[in-house]
Amino acid sequence: MTRFGDFAPLCTQTPSYTWCNLFYRQLSKQGFTFNEVSANPATAPVGINPDCGIPRPSGGNDLPNIANIIACALSMFVILLLVLITTRRKAAVGRVEFRIFLALYFLTLPLQLITTGAFLRQGSTPLVILTAIHAGVVAALFWTLLANSLIATQVVEDGTLSSLIPLCGVAVAFFAVTTYISLDVALGFTSTFGPSVPPQDLHSTPLFIFTSIWPAAAALLYFGTMAYIVLGILKEVRPMWYYILSATLFVLSQLAYFLLSKVICKGSKRKVDGSFIATVLETASACVLYLAWKSITEESWEDEVYYPT
Repeated sequence: MTRFGDFAPLCTQTPSYTWCNLFYRQLSKQGFTFNEVSANPATAPVGINPDCGIPRPSGGNDLPNIANIIACALSMFVILLLVLITTRRKAAVGRVEFRIFLALYFLTLPLQLITTGAFLRQGSTPLVILTAIHAGVVAALFWTLLANSLIATQVVEDGTLSSLIPLCGVAVAFFAVTTYISLDVALGFTSTFGPSVPPQDLHSTPLFIFTSIWPAAAALLYFGTMAYIVLGILKEVRPMWYYILSATLFVLSQLAYFLLSKVICKGSKRKVDGSFIATVLETASACVLYLAWKSITEESWEDEVYYPT
């Protein structure tokens, strides 16, 4: 029976599920017996005995999961462009804070490309470290998303130390805690966060909370806060449609990742999976989020006209 915090169903049924890299190292240290697909670390795909996974090329000449590589590369270009455009909106409320959110999302893209692209040998220390950093950045990313909604209420003045210190300080805390937990799950520094009991359940409640529950909760709180600001305070309707569209795209990205990945993997004979669709939809969600933010902020300060007496 599956318990809260068990990663076994996800690592078996969802191709390219990033956090499985941590458990592969943990099980390897315990002498766990993998099936034929995962037995050889040099060619093993992301996952633990997955029903379908994209294998790592033994010769190193082919590019695994090429569709997601292209999607990540294009997304990086798009997000970098959004960062530059955001920088030009000098008078926009929360400009600096929104730019930090976009920068963190940009950072997740190359990490995702490496940790899910079967570039590195399964169970290797570099893959474990990059996966742990990836988890930490994701946790910090969703804090900055939530913080942007709190800053939009203008409880504190945006772009000042009273805004940036809490935002960056809590983001660093989320990054540090999640990264440490991830490393502990994989490397077993202590018995607090690992190993899984029993091993085949791939159990880690703290890791599950920081990589699954926290992002979902932060996204939901962000949407609720922005709905209150747009509809309750600004009395606007049009910007709300942008937020609804962004939320819809994000939900669809998760559905594509968890429900379509195995179907696409089997249909493509283990060449690609649904991760590229998820990446495209997540980036589209971030772009629409920018449009929503743009629609409720000013681009520049109006020049004041001086009338001499």
